[in-house]
Amino acid sequence: MNVANSAPRQPVRPAGAPAAARRARLEAATHPVLPGPSTSAVAIGAAAAGDVACVTLANAYLRLDVAPQLGGGITRFDWRSEGALVPVFRRCEQLNACMDPNELACYPLVPYSNRIAAGRFHFGGRDIEVPCNRVGEPLPIHGDGWLAPWQVEESGRERVRLVLDRSDGEPYAYRAAITYMLDGATLVMTLEVENTGRDAMPFGLGVHPFLARDASTELSAPASGLWLSGEDWLPVRHVPAPPAWQFGVAYPLPDKLVNHAFSGWSGRASVAWEGRRLSLSICADTDYYVLYTPPGQDFFCFEPVDHPINAVNLSGGGGAHGMTVLACGERLTRQFSFSVERLDVRTPAKPRRAAVLRGRTGAPRGSKAVRSRQDVR
Repeated sequence: MNVANSAPRQPVRPAGAPAAARRARLEAATHPVLPGPSTSAVAIGAAAAGDVACVTLANAYLRLDVAPQLGGGITRFDWRSEGALVPVFRRCEQLNACMDPNELACYPLVPYSNRIAAGRFHFGGRDIEVPCNRVGEPLPIHGDGWLAPWQVEESGRERVRLVLDRSDGEPYAYRAAITYMLDGATLVMTLEVENTGRDAMPFGLGVHPFLARDASTELSAPASGLWLSGEDWLPVRHVPAPPAWQFGVAYPLPDKLVNHAFSGWSGRASVAWEGRRLSLSICADTDYYVLYTPPGQDFFCFEPVDHPINAVNLSGGGGAHGMTVLACGERLTRQFSFSVERLDVRTPAKPRRAAVLRGRTGAPRGSKAVRSRQDVR
């Protein structure tokens, strides 16, 4: 095994775990999770001919519904609170086989994230054409994994593994797998890709969650810089993160549209919904994230990714901007964790946050990805 970096970072466990565990045991006794089939149709308002089977994972803390047929994406991710299910990701309310994947709660990004300028790039002495993959979108976006049906390889009460075989794909030929696992109050996603093509290619991975948003939502996601985007959403230039977008401590989400790739990310972020007394800790073994904040919507996107937008066409190519060049048979793995916690079990940092907001009009990094041989918007 060739290790590009050390083993993937362990998922972040929420603070106040003993108290949360006691609450969860009490809640589980009061509102037990009843046994049932691992696969069930949970479509809301879908026609009988268009029903989509979802795999439901559940424990005393969380509920997760995954739709293998819809790009291996998530249709709901909820926190159990006193018998009620509170959305952490935006719920997919209308589920059918022909729906727009951008209406999901989350989906995997493979074999690259976001847009590729002109649908082409130069690599290894070759001009590589990447076809458009979405109606109404002039550029290829997010790879093709999110648009393909995945297969369930194994499924249990708190874990499911999906696989996708795109060995006949062009220009990317690959096999991918995503594992969703509930570990207490943490959802862990492990995304893997293997190059099955003849030639080496730059690969990149990420996930695209649509997080719930209300008037009290705040974000903390320290990053040192960002790629400013033009009207076509492609990066124009790299700049230091301006004070209003540094997110070093919890800031309210911007009222205006933000749609940029942030660099020099610590790999740790948190979201707080004070109105719901809920928080979310995010951990990923990536150095970038894309933040998308559409004004007036009940969601925003925080996308942990390992490369910026259009990385393959930036100076130095994708390999110089977080992508991993895989030869035939080599694999890349990334891990993403989302830990939910009630705010009232933590000591709030109100004085510091309030001081920062009046002036306005992370933990040490873990490890990186593993690379081995064999083994929208």
